[in-house]
Amino acid sequence: MLYQAYHATTAALEPLRMAARFALTGGNTFKTFDASCLGQTTAAMLEVAVRSTVTHERPAYGIDHVEVGGKSVAVWEEVALSLPFCDLLHFAKNHAAPQPKLLLIAPLSGHFSTILRHTVETALADHDVYLTDWKNARDVPMSAGAFGFDNFVDYVLRFIRAIGPGGHVLAVCQPCVQALAAVSLLAEDKDPATPKSLTLMAGPVDVRINPTSVNIFASDHDIDWFEGNLIHPVPLGLAGQGRRVYPGFLQLFSFMSMNMERHAKAHREMYDHLAHGRRGDAQPIMTFYDEYFAVIDLAGEFFLETVERVFKTPELALGELTYRGRKVDPGAIRRTALLTIEGERDDICAVGQTAAAHDLCRNLRPHLKQHHLQAGAGHYGVFSGKKWHNQIYPVVKNLILAAH
Repeated sequence: MLYQAYHATTAALEPLRMAARFALTGGNTFKTFDASCLGQTTAAMLEVAVRSTVTHERPAYGIDHVEVGGKSVAVWEEVALSLPFCDLLHFAKNHAAPQPKLLLIAPLSGHFSTILRHTVETALADHDVYLTDWKNARDVPMSAGAFGFDNFVDYVLRFIRAIGPGGHVLAVCQPCVQALAAVSLLAEDKDPATPKSLTLMAGPVDVRINPTSVNIFASDHDIDWFEGNLIHPVPLGLAGQGRRVYPGFLQLFSFMSMNMERHAKAHREMYDHLAHGRRGDAQPIMTFYDEYFAVIDLAGEFFLETVERVFKTPELALGELTYRGRKVDPGAIRRTALLTIEGERDDICAVGQTAAAHDLCRNLRPHLKQHHLQAGAGHYGVFSGKKWHNQIYPVVKNLILAAH
């Protein structure tokens, strides 16, 4: 009922949003007030309102060129492999020289994979980049079947094999556990597609270390609470109607409630910049929230199994993780270089939780292990922004170059 009510309310408010967008594009006499104080403040209020609207469609990546060796090179998107819940997206380039193939595994945690737009854009200069482009579960028909924790590992394995031997893998946040599991399985099988390097960034490998409020909340509530309060059927009229999901709008409200004061301050600053004609200063805030308010529903079984197997009981760290009945042993990894990256100020995945992967990869020689702790970086700063581009990415680039 909750999702149905939300869906009905969203549809009812759409005419108001359309009117606001119409006014902002100068579709009526409102445009004549642009230069006046009243016009600017009114426009600012309308724009903040429009940009605070939750959306359910993937934004465009908008990457059409990249600088390679001082030259602008064309970039276009290709779907290398399409599966019901995810496309393997290839950012192809008009560049003749071969580059290391890099698979970026985006988090499946409430936002579209476009949240890694900056990660992709930076990596494109030196790598042949592939990305897991996750689909909104509310748009996946029931006929596609369920999607749980093991299905996620299935997808990672298929994508790594699709890229082929000699590739590299970089996982951000939640999929660090599944990425480590998949590489462990490939290494144990001596699969030719076993990647040459694995980079884990801000991921919950062992949530017992420095527990955050997210970890504590998960441990304080039983799985029945999560299922009863957070899982809802997709409303009628949508492609995935009837599928049980953790709705994106609920995830967004949960994320925002953790830092409500910060979000309120950001919106006040956005309004102030716009009201005083400083659109350039407002643009970074607007760009962030355009992305932040684009939400994705998670398959209910995937969310519940992830809570149970990663956050309530860290099965991988405890040596208890299985994949389709088969025990997962990171000790099987012997040739894949491992890099872990953490942000000093990460309040979602605390310092030490990702670095725990090094102890699990017990048979990996010391020269194939590296850890980077980024001073001053929060969770999103690990994979986007200036610290990612100027300080973290060079570490990733050097590891891949050395391992390749």
